[in-house]
Amino acid sequence: MSIAHLLDDFGAYARGDFLAISDVALEDARLEAFEKGYQAGWDDSMKSQTEDARRITADLAQNLQDLHFTYEEAFASVLAALRPLFEQVTATVLPRLSAATLGQRLIEILHDLARKHGRQPIQIVGAPADILALESILTDLGDPSVDLTEDDTLVSGQIYLRFGEAEQQIDMQDVLQGIDDAISGFFEQNRRVSA
Repeated sequence: MSIAHLLDDFGAYARGDFLAISDVALEDARLEAFEKGYQAGWDDSMKSQTEDARRITADLAQNLQDLHFTYEEAFASVLAALRPLFEQVTATVLPRLSAATLGQRLIEILHDLARKHGRQPIQIVGAPADILALESILTDLGDPSVDLTEDDTLVSGQIYLRFGEAEQQIDMQDVLQGIDDAISGFFEQNRRVSA
């Protein structure tokens, strides 16, 4: 059995026989071809626009991630550069500042204790390294009821004030150690966060 009846015969075109198409059918065919072309162009445009938007969004997300990473790196680098400065400040500047302000702090505490407890004998116990400075402060204060005692077990910056039954401690070394611990903790925490 032949399948010739299923196939178009183009022999008529080769002999010069033309098919007649009406103007309406021709216009419909042109309109349909235009619509198909227009729809294909529109689909391509939408696909291109969607791909561009997705690419731009991905690029923006990557750039933001890179910027955040760059900020974190810069912040960690600045902190790493500042750490030696802070360590040197706590090792050299703060002890000198502590020694320079010890007298003023002592006078403030003595005035506070005198206001709270009235006129009672005062005993100041200090480290051997601080005795000369304390004697100078007490001479400037001009209070003869203050008894100054040296204690070899104390280190420089440690002072005990006994005012009647009340006792108060000034420990500049403890304060400096607290500042040093806080700075070390800050840098350690930032190192763990940035790692």
